[in-house]
Amino acid sequence: MARYNPLIHNRQSIRLQGYDYSKPGFYFITLNCYRRQFLFGHIVSKKLFLNESGRIAHKCWLEIPEHFPKVRLHEFIVMPNHLHGIIEITKTNHEENNESELCFDDSFDAIRNHFDSKTSPSSQCHQFQYVIPRSIASIVRGYKIGVTKWMRNNTDIHQVWQRNYYEHIIRNKKSYFRITRYIRNNPSNWDSSE
Repeated sequence: MARYNPLIHNRQSIRLQGYDYSKPGFYFITLNCYRRQFLFGHIVSKKLFLNESGRIAHKCWLEIPEHFPKVRLHEFIVMPNHLHGIIEITKTNHEENNESELCFDDSFDAIRNHFDSKTSPSSQCHQFQYVIPRSIASIVRGYKIGVTKWMRNNTDIHQVWQRNYYEHIIRNKKSYFRITRYIRNNPSNWDSSE
């Protein structure tokens, strides 16, 4: 495999320029399986059936807060060939702040303030491919590594994930609830042609 060369490959980051993805907020994440293979199960009559790999992917997702204490998991689903989830990065460890409605409003305020401000990009902005500790990128990387390690040790599958991931910064409650509904309805909206 050829090494990345910016003069040849001209790869662009799909992240929002200048945004600090380690700051408190709500993030909608989508991870795709390599070549959109059905690695985690199947859907029959709009019902999701996870195989062993899918159950491990589900279990690893639930373990994210054990590795990242300032993370709360919201709605998520492991589908046959992808995963959707909402991750919240909190200001403090969730053990210290159980008032999720307060956190909810504070996180949206922080996101709104970033987009409303005319200040220069965050000081946490780093060069392409450098991962900020405790950021969405480091959370996704850790999750992918955990699932991949299990798959390589327990199956004949070595390529589990498509490179990179998709994220959407959730800016308000309306968007949050729309995305939550979308995640919940994913199996019933599944098109057999996928």
